Amino acid sequence: MIQTIGFKKWSIPVLILMSIILQGCTSTARFTSEKDSGKVVFRGKKSGSGEVSGDQTTGVASFYGPKFHGLQTASGETFDMYQFTAAHRQIPFGTRLKVTNLDNGKSVIVRVNDRGPFVKNRVLDLSYAAAKDIDMVTTGVAKVKIEFYR
Repeated sequence: MIQTIGFKKWSIPVLILMSIILQGCTSTARFTSEKDSGKVVFRGKKSGSGEVSGDQTTGVASFYGPKFHGLQTASGETFDMYQFTAAHRQIPFGTRLKVTNLDNGKSVIVRVNDRGPFVKNRVLDLSYAAAKDIDMVTTGVAKVKIEFYR
């Protein structure tokens, strides 16, 4: 005599096993939102060589322009070197940042729409327009302070 196994008998253990397996595939957020302060905060991680402290970081920024103008960014947008945008390795797309050139005190507001920079010891890539606004086009790089901007 052949005995059949009913669906109901095994469905609960199978569902539990599948949920355990799938839970291992999830990731945790790299950023948190502190509701009291309204600030986005890194979870104690360093970004490139930049020092992270609360809602700001410092490090070396570079810029990119003509070579990438018109190409698709990591966010899916078309890169426009004349817009005030930036690339960062981790900060979520759409986040607005205030970037201050520490050599001259000039600041610009940019929106993160790409990933990068892919050069060691750089924390941010600015669009040509943003770099021009804070006078870093001639030098190509500058030490900057990056603050989350609301």
